[in-house]
Amino acid sequence: MSKPLDISIPLLASKNNVNAWYLKEPKIEPVKADGWIGSVAQGADVNFNNIYFNPHAHGTHTECVGHITKKKYSINQNLKQFFFLAEVITVAPEKLEDDFVISKKQLQFALGNKKREAIIIRTIPNTTEKLSKQYSNTNPPYLLEDAAIYLREKGVKHLLIDLPSIDKEKDDGKLLAHNAFWNTSGKMRLNATITEFIFVPNKTKDGTYFLNIQIAPFENDASPSKPILYKTE
Repeated sequence: MSKPLDISIPLLASKNNVNAWYLKEPKIEPVKADGWIGSVAQGADVNFNNIYFNPHAHGTHTECVGHITKKKYSINQNLKQFFFLAEVITVAPEKLEDDFVISKKQLQFALGNKKREAIIIRTIPNTTEKLSKQYSNTNPPYLLEDAAIYLREKGVKHLLIDLPSIDKEKDDGKLLAHNAFWNTSGKMRLNATITEFIFVPNKTKDGTYFLNIQIAPFENDASPSKPILYKTE
């Protein structure tokens, strides 16, 4: 427990902050009111910042089924356990027409007979460019629907990936992988989560870890999050 492996991407008030979904960069700026500026560097007693960001667009975040349902579901109400046995796998997305995709066959090969509560997918190439990449209008790789169904049927409750979404950037709102993983056409998996925009350094080997998913207690479909891995002995 003294050697945590942080696989989150920090949020920066910068154009170099990782970004998707056609939004501008996050802002972190001092409150300004009645001539007072909430900055010690500018004469205040404290630093007192407002932060403007979107959890889905601006960094590592964990979401629940409320992300795609009419009824509101909160990540804070539905994620009630925070430690899981997890498997880190590395996948090279395959070419499919004009896209790159992650298939059921690839996941089957990587996981074999292993049963895990959480799966962490690292895609290759895996460079530090992922920490600042601007994904809007780039058609990033994504999961095929049958890959998401496979994970659901295998009992995976927590899916983590180093992409802005498990679905195609522009898919006419179908969100096939999200719907399949959460089983929205059947008994919805309210306690299942998807974490996107992680970064797993190359020095972190594939294999089994304990995973701690840390979220902020937002009553929202998603929260910025900090997934931490711990090696198993």
